[in-house]
Amino acid sequence: MQNISSTIELKEAIRLLEIKQAANGLQLKEQFHLTYESLKPVSLLKSTLKDISSSPFLISNILGTTAGLVTGYFSKKIVVGSSANIFRKLFGTIMQIGVANTVAQHPDAIKSIGQFILQYILRKKEMNSKRE
Repeated sequence: MQNISSTIELKEAIRLLEIKQAANGLQLKEQFHLTYESLKPVSLLKSTLKDISSSPFLISNILGTTAGLVTGYFSKKIVVGSSANIFRKLFGTIMQIGVANTVAQHPDAIKSIGQFILQYILRKKEMNSKRE
């Protein structure tokens, strides 16, 4: 900044600084309003859901984990049934954990195996219908 030597220059410098301060104040108010809006719980929830829905890896991980938990639960129900035997229940729980982990960690492999089995069954059914 240059040296001010007269009162006119001083008044002009003060006026310019006041204009600059007013502009900075408006920017600060706008930024505060934007920050306030983005920190509202509804806005946070919307942005989180948007991030989740735009991430294909996260969705596939959730689906794989869900499939693992469901298959683990059903495998335990099939093995244990309504048995009161404690060893059978223990074995069912161990099997549930194993099946759930395997399915959750390898959903693509499980899907491929399932498709192969389904195709095999359909081919066999088609062969039987042709023989008749």
